[in-house]
Amino acid sequence: MTFRPFWQDGWIRPALILPQLIAQLRNPTLRADGEALLFSAKSFAAAMLAYFIALRIGLPRPAWAIVTVYLVSQPTGGASLSRGLYRLMGTLAGALATVTIVPTFANEPVVCSAVLAGWIGLGLFLSLLDRTPRSYAFVLSGYTTSLIGFPAVAAPAAVFDTAIVRVQEIALGILCAVVIHRYVVPRPMTGQFQAKLTATLHDARKLACDVLNNVSESSCRDDRYRMALDLLALRGLATHLPYDPITTRLSRLTLRPLHDRLAHLLLLLADVEERISLIHAPGMPEELAQFLYRVRRWITLDTPNDRGTEAHRLFQNARSLDHADDATLIDGLVANIARHLAELVGFLHDIERLGAEASATESFQGSEKTTGYIFHRDPMMAARAGLGAALGILLGCFFWIWSAWPDGGLAVSVLGVTCALFGNVDAPVPYVRKYMLGSVYGIAISLIYSFTVLPRVFEFWVLIAVLAPALLFGGSLQARPSTAFMALGITLTVPILVGLGPVYGGDFAEAINSSIALLIGVSFGAATMTLFQTVSPDTAINRLLRLGRRDAAYRVRSRVSAKAVWTNLTIDRIALLRPRLSLSARPTTETIDMIVRDLRIGHAVSRLREQFDQLESEPLSAIQVLLLDLAHHFDRGSPSVDELNTQVEELIARIVVGTGAHRHLLDPLIDLRFALSSVQNSEARA
Repeated sequence: MTFRPFWQDGWIRPALILPQLIAQLRNPTLRADGEALLFSAKSFAAAMLAYFIALRIGLPRPAWAIVTVYLVSQPTGGASLSRGLYRLMGTLAGALATVTIVPTFANEPVVCSAVLAGWIGLGLFLSLLDRTPRSYAFVLSGYTTSLIGFPAVAAPAAVFDTAIVRVQEIALGILCAVVIHRYVVPRPMTGQFQAKLTATLHDARKLACDVLNNVSESSCRDDRYRMALDLLALRGLATHLPYDPITTRLSRLTLRPLHDRLAHLLLLLADVEERISLIHAPGMPEELAQFLYRVRRWITLDTPNDRGTEAHRLFQNARSLDHADDATLIDGLVANIARHLAELVGFLHDIERLGAEASATESFQGSEKTTGYIFHRDPMMAARAGLGAALGILLGCFFWIWSAWPDGGLAVSVLGVTCALFGNVDAPVPYVRKYMLGSVYGIAISLIYSFTVLPRVFEFWVLIAVLAPALLFGGSLQARPSTAFMALGITLTVPILVGLGPVYGGDFAEAINSSIALLIGVSFGAATMTLFQTVSPDTAINRLLRLGRRDAAYRVRSRVSAKAVWTNLTIDRIALLRPRLSLSARPTTETIDMIVRDLRIGHAVSRLREQFDQLESEPLSAIQVLLLDLAHHFDRGSPSVDELNTQVEELIARIVVGTGAHRHLLDPLIDLRFALSSVQNSEARA
């Protein structure tokens, strides 16, 4: 009898299995799971290292070092280091504030609670104004004050010792988290940033192709505005780059001009999109259509060298279409359209060059002034969130003091932590619910560990083994955005309620009372945040649009240009509008079109103002009347867009039939006419 290998009978075929196995390993979902497991293992190792060191040096509450590890740990080494430093700064500020406030108002519990609540609200206010990863330091200053301060209201004599110990435990947790994530299978931020940058540059080129080929569906505009979110994500990633565990650095001298050009590209695409349809209109010269054909062909060239050489030829071609000696309306339109197409070529060429330099970690040596990302900051909305948090915490303190609840200090501490951690979004309650669900799981796990498992553990290495399932599970959930808030409820609750200290001290009554206080604190936080800190999507949208119109009115009245600053600020507002519009009944693209058209009007007005020194009295007075009417339009909606269009057309007609002395006014007036036409188009679509 002849025996054959079993795979020859059709059971297993190695030639087919190997490609399938490789394909499975490349599956994005499987890779994400692998990264989550790696992050969880590293976080657990850092937590156990911090726990071991805390026990060896005699810290009384080593559980706080474990909690700090999970709060600081991030998927990349650079983000973990930066977050750790921000947390350390926030902890020091919060501890210093606590040891100043509590002894000062030790005899007035209500006043002391009010001042502590005000400090937490101030930290939330400052974090909302900052809007960078550095805002974590302000959040943690309030977080630390809540954890140390409220329990110390009833026993102020021990507040200094508690603050010192807490700072030591947190510093130890930060150190262990940073060391493990930076040196054990490190995940650098630079690779993630460059992958995002490459995808953004590819999307920018694709959007330009769509516009040049007259693909103007609503989905294309939506893709264009989605790029504002990409720029916000790039700005967030760039904050962590200086802390990345690699030797090369991406230079801000390259990133800032790159962002400026990408931001202006979104505005320029709207300008070009409206002009493309006119190129083949009756009366337009054939040479303009040929120029558009050359631009379309240029963007499809394969090599950067070919595109660079052809770009210079296109610039010369655009200048040849500008007939400076003539002042007919057709000539003005041709020059205007050619200028915008040439600007599009120039911006795409610069973006490609700067992107290559950023990928090569070289510095862009340019002479122009750059601004980089500009964050929208709204002090009124930030103050509303900060005051709401302080008021909610103060109500909790009144109930605690009035009821003389023994565990009320813990409940109010959890309430303050909840308001500090989740108060930086418009609708925090859904996130608080996830955190509360995780806390329920954490309480159940803690009770099982405290009174079933830990009484039978007598060796440190056995303790690590029995803690591993719960903390590894929580860490893997923390690495996934969809379950990160629920995971915090597990990883922050288990070490504290289990009481991971120098010796086992399980007390069932204390554990139950602490669990009840924790759940009441989180629940009360959700209730007060619903009342005082929740902002509806439509309210936030209307606020952003109103501020945009206010800035447009100021821009029309002012001689200050700051074109790049206003453009970048508007891009950030678009990034803030998009997620809110997905929760509203408002149409997304049409609403964002409104803020873009205000920006285009403001830029056209700035170009007009640049010519004021060259104007004679008659056209100067007519333009001043137009600008005054534009400002009134932004302030109170009157005069109408039709009336403004009529004024602009009269000015254009006066220049066309004139002597040509005011030829330089024709181009910015055409820009203004196109921008006002976009208002009518958006109103018609709405």
